[in-house]
Amino acid sequence: MKDFLIEIFAWWRGNTWGTRLWIATQGVFVGQDASGNLYYRSRKADGPSGMERRMVVYAGGYAEPTTIPPGWYGWMHYRTNDVPQDGDYTPREWEKPHIQNYTGTALAYRPDGSLLNKGERPRVTGDYDAWSPE
Repeated sequence: MKDFLIEIFAWWRGNTWGTRLWIATQGVFVGQDASGNLYYRSRKADGPSGMERRMVVYAGGYAEPTTIPPGWYGWMHYRTNDVPQDGDYTPREWEKPHIQNYTGTALAYRPDGSLLNKGERPRVTGDYDAWSPE
């Protein structure tokens, strides 16, 4: 029962009933990426600027936009109308693989001196003078 109610009201957990209804009545399946995200477009051009609406259903239960690969990102944001195919995108040498955003979790980055970490903040160096109330 709890999962049923969460699916109805909690949009941040991925699919809601409104999303499922839109996909069933107006959505056309376009493709799937390596992360398992599913991509849809509308049957009619009724979206922004008279273009088709584009939607993603995130894999894994939570809406995590950082899991959209670059090729699909371009399609989702109307930078291209070409649907990416597997192997179409070759990452640049400086691009790193996706790492989940851990902000707000116990795995978030906490530098020395932050309220949630031990240690002391490093002393200010160089031409910067820290503000102090006088």
